[in-house]
Amino acid sequence: MNTSSLPPLIAVIGCDGSGKSTVTEALREWMDARQPTRICHLGKQSGNIGRQIARLPLLGGRLDKSIHAKAQRAQTDKGPGLLPALVIYVFSMRRVVRFRRMMGLRRTGHAIIADRFPQLAVPGPMDGLGLASARPSGLVGMLARSERRRYEAMVACVPDLVIRLNVSLDVAVARKPDHRLSSLARKIADVPRLTFEGAPIAEIDAEQPLDLVLEQAKAAIEDCLARRGAAAMTGTAS
Repeated sequence: MNTSSLPPLIAVIGCDGSGKSTVTEALREWMDARQPTRICHLGKQSGNIGRQIARLPLLGGRLDKSIHAKAQRAQTDKGPGLLPALVIYVFSMRRVVRFRRMMGLRRTGHAIIADRFPQLAVPGPMDGLGLASARPSGLVGMLARSERRRYEAMVACVPDLVIRLNVSLDVAVARKPDHRLSSLARKIADVPRLTFEGAPIAEIDAEQPLDLVLEQAKAAIEDCLARRGAAAMTGTAS
């Protein structure tokens, strides 16, 4: 997908508790002084919904544990059954819809700061395929192939820059005490494995004070914009 003529697309990624929401909002305000800039959240929101379910009186905790157990089984070699696969697919399609809205905004002249970004390198909760372990046959297999096609289309749009916010598990747990420890540990392990199709990645220690995190993120964006400007001038000259 040729996006060189479009406004910049900056992706901010990291485990829950790394400060993505705070950083993206601060960067949006800073970038908005140059050109209209929008934040686009590309998560599936399944975790937030699960936590809301857990807070329901009486059966909330039990229902949340049941849903979590089924989600865990869906990642095993046996893959998900039809009902879990349908739920996973629906959440994946929410991401697809959000991605298309983001690209629509970008085509109308908005710079984009994406909170999270889809990827194919690592299946699972860090914005990867949810049906990667699905059986290839039947309706579940059809859903898995449909999900993969849509993810392949999304990752063909490579961000101009990925800002990776790195935190330790201890810090993530302290900042997000209502999140499952196993989920945070999985994400902490997956974050450094993500490559985003060769996009430039700025590694930032998100355990630093916020002003230092923002200073480093802004410097990385300045470099990114300078590279884009130089490339555009070269293209014009040729």
